[in-house]
Amino acid sequence: MDAAVYRAPGEITIEARPVPAAGPGELVIAVEHCGVCGTDLHLMLEGWGRPGSIEGHEFAGTVVEVGPDVAGWSVGQRVVGGPAARCGRCRHCLAGRPSLCAERDTPGTQVWQGAFAALKAIPAAEAIRVPDHLSLRAAALAEPLAVALHALTLAPVEPGQRVLVLGGGPIGALAVAVLRDRGVDHVVVCEPNQRRRDLAVRVGATATCLPDELEVPSIAEPGKVVDQAVDVVLECSGKVQAMEAGLAQLERTGTLVLVGSGIEPPRFDPNRIVLNELVVTGAFCYDAGGFHDAVDLLASGRLPVDDLIEPADVGLHGLLGALRGLAAGDIAGKVLVDPRLGATHA
Repeated sequence: MDAAVYRAPGEITIEARPVPAAGPGELVIAVEHCGVCGTDLHLMLEGWGRPGSIEGHEFAGTVVEVGPDVAGWSVGQRVVGGPAARCGRCRHCLAGRPSLCAERDTPGTQVWQGAFAALKAIPAAEAIRVPDHLSLRAAALAEPLAVALHALTLAPVEPGQRVLVLGGGPIGALAVAVLRDRGVDHVVVCEPNQRRRDLAVRVGATATCLPDELEVPSIAEPGKVVDQAVDVVLECSGKVQAMEAGLAQLERTGTLVLVGSGIEPPRFDPNRIVLNELVVTGAFCYDAGGFHDAVDLLASGRLPVDDLIEPADVGLHGLLGALRGLAAGDIAGKVLVDPRLGATHA
């Protein structure tokens, strides 16, 4: 089968890899759409990944093989690849926070096969059914939507509150769409790229701004609240400047949720946090049941899916160009890779 294999930063080769077989408790999925994630940029452009890996984790497809001892699944059913199974025993799993499982692996530390390939074997327990009326293109948004939903679980926003989203990429755009669906009518997106600012408006942002338009008080003014302060900041870019500026945009008792990941660490003013009783938290992966919630929301038809996804898919040969376009901000929406396009191997 065809697969896009990471070899070095900015180097991806299309290779013939063995077709996976369904082992006990597994399904083999024919991948039809796999989204390109910000984490993929870190893994394949910035060198976080392990050479020989096949990345890609936002996928939807069709069951083509059912392994031994698997009940309730049959060939031809449509699925989304859900979260990795967790131990179910540690205190985090028992508290309903499986993303923090004590036995989880750190992303990018092992060679693995993701879904930038024609086929992928997954544990049947990780597969989630796609409703008949939901397209697989839309269903491929389930993973990033689950990420956005988790961020809003950590900083629940109610109508009447004010939100600032830093970074208008796919996660930021999804967060905007969810906030508007929930009746939040003050959602500002701060984004340097015009295409992404335009997308933010299409999916519901009530205003946009440029990063240099944000007021950032000096360290000598830790108690100052800026004029356009908000109750919640969702930092979705992973940029150190955005993280630092985001803290300064909060109203007293406000919450900064760090959703985007980046290598360069921010420097936060502890006096600002103390004097204003601010909350700073990270958002890693998903709620328990977050994928099911995401699929249900997509199936409801309430989100502007056509705006959130780029109109044309790319084949495996177009993956590197998509990564570079996303990194440069030249692409606004979610890019989907269709491994069936331009296939060369049986």
